[in-house]
Amino acid sequence: MFETLLAMDTVTVVTFMGAAILLYLTPGADMMFTLATGITGGPKASLAAAVGISAGVLVHVALAAAGLAVLLLAYPAAYDAIRYIGAAYLMWLAIQSWRAGSTVGGTGGSAGMWRAFRRGFLTNILNPKVALFVLAFLPQFTDPAIGPVWHQIIWLGLFLALGGIFTDGAYGVFAGVMADRLRRSGGIMNKISAIVFGGLAAKIALD
Repeated sequence: MFETLLAMDTVTVVTFMGAAILLYLTPGADMMFTLATGITGGPKASLAAAVGISAGVLVHVALAAAGLAVLLLAYPAAYDAIRYIGAAYLMWLAIQSWRAGSTVGGTGGSAGMWRAFRRGFLTNILNPKVALFVLAFLPQFTDPAIGPVWHQIIWLGLFLALGGIFTDGAYGVFAGVMADRLRRSGGIMNKISAIVFGGLAAKIALD
């Protein structure tokens, strides 16, 4: 594995990270999820959610490296099943946030951070588009001449996941800091979070 990493072309890796940065800056489900988590749970919860999302990305990377993600293309029913489960999960989060009333900022402890991590992880792995994206994007930056392609996919996936922690985490932490200053708004913050979660659910289900 490490021999493959050392053999990877620096220019290719830098180009890959440049493309990844553009993706990080494009509003998407992961960004919106960490923002919503930051609004209701605060900076620490949003960072935990970002780490959970990146852990989910690594699962997709492992599947792509093993070639299992191809099955999603071969079996549309499986793709739809995972997509609808993910949408239902997000809708459940939306309902929870809406019903939370004026209880905000309650996820700052270790249990709350673990819950935020778990939610971020599940939201990511239940989005089959991430699996297809990883399968289509990462192999473009591999070269069979320098080592096993699956080794390179794993390394590129690690870089992608680490970058996601910093960027999605930064968005979420910012939202959390700003939300901390608006705690007097009470339930309004949970309502905003519920709308974001519900919007993500609709987007995943209808895309």
